[in-house]
Amino acid sequence: MAKKSWKPGNMLYPVPAVLVSCRDKEGNDNLLTIAWTGTICSDPAMVSISIRKSRHSYNMIKESGEFVINLTTRATTFATDYCGVKSGAKEDKWTTSKLTKGEAEVVNAPIVVESPVNIECKVKDILELGSHDMFIAEVVNVQVDEELLDEKGAFHLDDADLVAYSHGEYFTLGEKLGSFGYSVKKS
Repeated sequence: MAKKSWKPGNMLYPVPAVLVSCRDKEGNDNLLTIAWTGTICSDPAMVSISIRKSRHSYNMIKESGEFVINLTTRATTFATDYCGVKSGAKEDKWTTSKLTKGEAEVVNAPIVVESPVNIECKVKDILELGSHDMFIAEVVNVQVDEELLDEKGAFHLDDADLVAYSHGEYFTLGEKLGSFGYSVKKS
């Protein structure tokens, strides 16, 4: 198959499309959509989000040092997109997106109740990189919908109907192809 060079860019798609919720020191809450997020360490559990300095939530998170990553689903896709194109400096996105505000258990930030997984984070470092600054954070608590836990307490994230973002478009996750280690598992 022939290849052609294309302009340099971030082509690591698909990526999670998440709603990040935050609160400033005066108690004002906001939501923003982030596609530049990821796992960076498992022990301790750490994640990153990258935000443009011009975003309304940037200083809220920088000053408070806390935020929540809320995973998105098919049912919250419209609100997720809306929160990515509207500014919390001009409107209360909680109201206009019709999302329900709950409270985190460990950090001083709201959670999105409709999200099946709420990842509570404390900022450990901020890397100034260019168009975006990367907030490196430790995961200090995770809240999950009880309906994703079976009778033995096993977590079934695959039942959450999660959404991914790929080059300007939203997609639901598709067919399961295997589990970790299936390529070497003995039959």
